[in-house]
Amino acid sequence: MAGPLLLLPLLAACSSAGGIAGAAVGAATGAATANPLVGYAVAIGVQAGTQGAVNYYMRVRQHAEQTAIATVAGPLPPGVVMPWKIEHDIPIGDEHGEVQVARVIDTPLAFCEEIVFTVAKHKAPQPADPHYVATTCRENGGWRWASAEPAVARWGFLQ
Repeated sequence: MAGPLLLLPLLAACSSAGGIAGAAVGAATGAATANPLVGYAVAIGVQAGTQGAVNYYMRVRQHAEQTAIATVAGPLPPGVVMPWKIEHDIPIGDEHGEVQVARVIDTPLAFCEEIVFTVAKHKAPQPADPHYVATTCRENGGWRWASAEPAVARWGFLQ
């Protein structure tokens, strides 16, 4: 439980976490060794490592959101609207919204659905919430996200 709690400060400023960590550790190392080049090298290494860890964690969270949406949408018949939600281990950025199947894509290779979903910006979904389109497909273990990632800021960690 302590591990996820240590990530809270990183989630508050995910995009700048690497720079902040790198600057702090690099400055301390440079001062301790009296060599600014060593401090600079350490700063770059820490920045890259921290940013990589933050990006990995955000991809894991994004995958959990996609799985939650696909699981709700999978058994739905076309046109039926159902709510979806995800509750992460660290309760920052828990998402919810609505999902519906727009069309069924049944081929000899795969059984898929094109879905339309929202990500609510309020406690209850609103008509003005952004709508996204994705594809999910049925696999042996259930429904999985099958579409390439939309090129929008919402899915920034996966681009």
